[in-house]
Amino acid sequence: MCSHYEAPLRKLLQSAYPSAAIPDAWDAPDMWPGYIGPFLRRPPGHDAGDEAVPALQVDLGNFGLVPAWAKDETLSRRTYNARSETVAQKPAFRDAWRRAQHCIVPAVAIYEPDWRSGRSVPTRIGRADGEPMGIAGLYEQRRTADGRTAFSFTMLTLNADAHPIFRELHRPDPRLGPDAQDKRMVAILPRGLYDAWLDAPVEKSMDFMRMFPADRLVAEARPAGPAAQLNISV
Repeated sequence: MCSHYEAPLRKLLQSAYPSAAIPDAWDAPDMWPGYIGPFLRRPPGHDAGDEAVPALQVDLGNFGLVPAWAKDETLSRRTYNARSETVAQKPAFRDAWRRAQHCIVPAVAIYEPDWRSGRSVPTRIGRADGEPMGIAGLYEQRRTADGRTAFSFTMLTLNADAHPIFRELHRPDPRLGPDAQDKRMVAILPRGLYDAWLDAPVEKSMDFMRMFPADRLVAEARPAGPAAQLNISV
């Protein structure tokens, strides 16, 4: 599960998505659950034939999905990732999944703990070609008590027991055998599938839950910075 990632700064995001409408600024790129960061989605009316409406829109949202029924945003500390196998049943995610509220979470890199040495070693994982990753996600919007529209998002995950990189990460579960650990990875999308994911109906959503090739990623031990001291379960 991914609780820590680097969001691209505005200049890099504009370069990667030149046709997208992008807000001026957001929180520091070091992202943890509850922080505000960018995500990409289709804007309302994008398919109405109006050339003034961009094909992509970048909104700022809470990292951690906050459904409309939530009393406040503290739920985001537990909803930053959604298991693709159970997302359709979980109360926090099922409405966004049913409505196919697909989004892309841009990330320069993600951090995961490597426990092979017997202790947690923060490991930075990014694309080998240096491009930002596009992670398949779901977004939600809700009306706050003061009348604002607040966005939030989550990253979708899938089993990675067979992935050459992600199978080595996270603390092993002693209750399970080495071949049944349910190691997880986020659903990193190939660039050529971005549009297809954003436009996919709910019955096609699971088609995109595939392991991203290991030879297109680079993993290296890297200190996670002072925010790693936060008490966040991974």
